[in-house]
Amino acid sequence: MIEKVDHIGIAVKSIDQALPLYTETFGLKLLGIEAVESQGVRVAFISANNVKLELLEALSEDSPVANFIKKRGEGLHHIAWGVQGIEERIAELKSSGIKMIDETARTGAHQASVAFLHPKSASGVLYELCEPKKEENTND
Repeated sequence: MIEKVDHIGIAVKSIDQALPLYTETFGLKLLGIEAVESQGVRVAFISANNVKLELLEALSEDSPVANFIKKRGEGLHHIAWGVQGIEERIAELKSSGIKMIDETARTGAHQASVAFLHPKSASGVLYELCEPKKEENTND
């Protein structure tokens, strides 16, 4: 069901202020920055060799990440599991009694399909299912 840890999400007040810790102090490589308007965040992906880190910055004062930071401060936000067949994975989890925040997958960063499990069903941890966007065959 779960293939790997796809990435670890870290909520930050400012990507620009947080990046030097990861790129200069830790010597990790910035993979890119993008806005995900549908989720109200700006994200930066950083390669930590065997896993990616996703810095999450709120785009508005009322976004879920802004509310998270208000309640808990900056820090670990979620762990994303890499999966294939995300809709089937959601159905399997629901049939196992897991409450989902997302009943169906939605579009996340890099156009991946994502769905979040409710932390109350997962020992207080916010988990995300993440299925990369399927590459279109351009050899036609």
